[in-house]
Amino acid sequence: MENETQKQEHDMCSHHKCKKCRAGSTPCAVYGMAFVGAAVYFIQQADTFWMGVLGVLKAIIWPALLIYQLLGFLHL
Repeated sequence: MENETQKQEHDMCSHHKCKKCRAGSTPCAVYGMAFVGAAVYFIQQADTFWMGVLGVLKAIIWPALLIYQLLGFLHL
């Protein structure tokens, strides 16, 4: 009986963690879609292979630059 109770508690805990992961994945999904869109844009603008590589790097860091500029604009 004791093992059964522990198993039920473990299942509830695992289920709870699963819900947390799903709830926290929305920002990841939005960032992922933004990254893909930015990468496609920067790669289309590239004339050479290395400019395409630079475009992928820009796609990775553009959200940080955007927030930095926004905070500077708002004087925060």
